[in-house]
Formats: sequence, structure tokens, C-alpha cells
Amino acid sequence: MPENYADIVIIGASHAGGEVAVRLRQNGFKGSIALIGAETQLPYNRPPLSKAFLAGEISLDQIMIRPPVTYENADITWHGGSTVTAIDTAAHEITLAGGTCFGYRKLVLATGGRPRHLNIPGADLAGIHTLRNVEDVEKLRPDFIAGKRLVIVGGGYIGLEVAAVAVKHGLDVEIVEFAPRVLARVAGPQLSAFYEAAHRAAGVKIRLSTGVDGFVAAATSAKIVGGVLCGDISLPADLVLVAVGLVPNTELAAEAGLAIGNGVIVDEFCQTSDPDILAIGDCTEHPLPFLGRRVRLESVPNALEQARVAASVLTGQPSAYNAVPWFWSDQFDLKLQAVGLSQGYDQVITRTTKAANGFVAFYLEKGRVIAADCVNAPADFMQAKRLVTEKQFADPVLLADGTIPLKDVVAAAAKTQMA
Repeated sequence: MPENYADIVIIGASHAGGEVAVRLRQNGFKGSIALIGAETQLPYNRPPLSKAFLAGEISLDQIMIRPPVTYENADITWHGGSTVTAIDTAAHEITLAGGTCFGYRKLVLATGGRPRHLNIPGADLAGIHTLRNVEDVEKLRPDFIAGKRLVIVGGGYIGLEVAAVAVKHGLDVEIVEFAPRVLARVAGPQLSAFYEAAHRAAGVKIRLSTGVDGFVAAATSAKIVGGVLCGDISLPADLVLVAVGLVPNTELAAEAGLAIGNGVIVDEFCQTSDPDILAIGDCTEHPLPFLGRRVRLESVPNALEQARVAASVLTGQPSAYNAVPWFWSDQFDLKLQAVGLSQGYDQVITRTTKAANGFVAFYLEKGRVIAADCVNAPADFMQAKRLVTEKQFADPVLLADGTIPLKDVVAAAAKTQMA
């Protein structure tokens, strides 16, 4: 047995990794647990990185998921700043950078993902940023100075959230999006149009259906970015954020011989193709019973749910994954809560609420509610979540009528479904 050993070794210390470690103890696991993280920080909340943490409104301590004493009391051994370079499935060992070996009985991969980079001219210039961890924010934040020109490549959640913070700090912000609308990959056209209008009203410039061909250096230095090339146009930039999606960290798993698809392939119990290795979180491709197909989801709720499943399996109380995906985003004074996936719908019903800028967009397929986007409507979100989770049919007229409490619409839908 190697000098370093734990009954369960967890690679990756973000939401999924930290959660499975704690849940193992909550489920009564008595063996040794090692949590290995490439970052020096204990598990912290990533969503605030592009919002309140970037804005300087909250500190690092305030985004920690749990205080250090939680891991100490649970006898979870923490190995921060440690990069795993290889997995030997036959020997049940992992190798850390520097050559140290670490033995395991069971292994959990919670390796997450990394920002997708653009392989185009000038991509290595200083001043071009991505945003995934605390270090990224610490590099970006000093340039958040009023009057500076920020070009954001990508109009997804991260791009829009950073734009909202930047324009509030007085930066000149321009978003370049290859798709014909913002949030094209994750939201319906109605929601895209709403957020595009909100950002334009706040002073954010948006270029849609526009590709990026390269980055050019500033006139003052050949090593610092000074512009973004979009065809024949060069957009001036003092700094750039590239926010064009996430690449799942599957290399360790692939080199160890595990099955890989759009992520590490797992079943409904988070089990990989190796009987002693599980995988959870952003790095996994897993069955989604709600849709009846396999997906890879990038969300905190999914990471936490898969951590719950993995802990149940590892403690002999297997409980299969059976969650409905949901997400959230904060931009300006707009709080978005979304449930389900707005794919394959044939009807959209919009319901206005009493809250400022409050509304709900319901996505229906053959009369069944399959997804909902709720803006500034937390109470309606809870009801919408029930409609989506229970795959209920609902009267479109009632859904659209904001004067009728949504809980009454849900009750009517449930009653009709039972009849």
C-alpha cells in the first residue's frame, strides 16, 4: 500500500467534490476520505464569481461553501494545490504532480471543466481573460476601471453577468456573439430578446451573428491586446473576456481507459465504466430520465444532486439520479430562475407578474409544460417547477392570465390530469 491512502479519494474540490465528501459522513461512512483540489481554496461557490464577487461586494470568505471546521470535524483530509496527473486503475493509485502516489479503494472524479479558449491569432496577448475561478477574477478585477473598453466574446450567462457588473462600474462594454441572439444555447427567443433589451438599455453594445477572427495588439505594446477583429472591423479593447463555453476535464479519465462521450460516461448511479470509479458534476455525461436521453449539464443543482447519488452508492444505499434540471442567473435587478430545458417546444406562453420586470415564459410541447423561465418571480418559479417536474398539461389561457394565482392554475392542471 502506498504511503498516502484513503478508502475514498475525491479528485476535484468544487461543489460536487466537497458535497460528496460531506454527504459520505452524513450517510454514516466511517472510512478515510481524501479531498484533492488543484486550487488552494476549500470548496467555494462559483456562481458569485461573475457577479457579486467580481463586483467586490462580497469577500472570498463569504463565498466559501462550508467553513474549514466542517471538514476538520468530519475527518476529511484536505489536499489543496494538488494536481492529479494520472490514474492507475489496476493498482488503485493516482499520481500527483511531483510524483507522489496516492492509493484508493474507491475513486470519485469531480474534475469539472475549464473555459473554452479560442485558437485564433493573438489569443495569447495579455489582457485576454477567461472566468472560472477566484484567480481569474483577481486577474480581471484590477482592470475594471471606469472608461476602460471591455469586449466580451460570448453572449451566454457568464458573458451577460460580467457585462452587467462592468457597465455598472462605468466600463464601455461590447458583447460579440456568433449566434443570432444572446443566450441562444440555453433560453428561448423571448427570454433572449428581453435580456438583450435590458443590456442595451443599460448601455451595453451587442453585436449578434458576428464571429471573432483574431485579436490585435495595442499601439503601445505588442504584447497587450488592443482590439478584437470581427471580419473587416477592429473593435478597440483595453481588455477582453472570452466566455464561449466550458470544456469538460475528461483527460484523466480518458487516459485511465474510462468510457468518454460528451464527458465521462456514467449511469444513473454515477458509475463509470470502472466499477471502483464514480464521476459527478460538470465533467459527466449522464442519463436524464426527465428527457429520456443522455446529457451533460453545467449547473450547481446538478453537481449537488450527483454528489448525493454518489454518496448513496458508496454507503450502500443506492438512490438513482432522477432530478429535473434548473438554473439561475442574476443580472442588474433581474433574477432569472429556469427549470427544465427549453428544447423541442411547440408553444410559448408568457405570463406577466406584478413585480417590476416580472414575467414567466412557459414552454409547452403538445400541451405539456416542459420548461419555464421565471424573471423576478420566485413564487411563480416554485409553482412552475411543479408543473415541469410533474409533466403536467395546463390550460394556455390560464397560464397567460397573471390575475389568476399560478398555484390555482397548477391545482387545476393536477386535477385535470387525475380525472
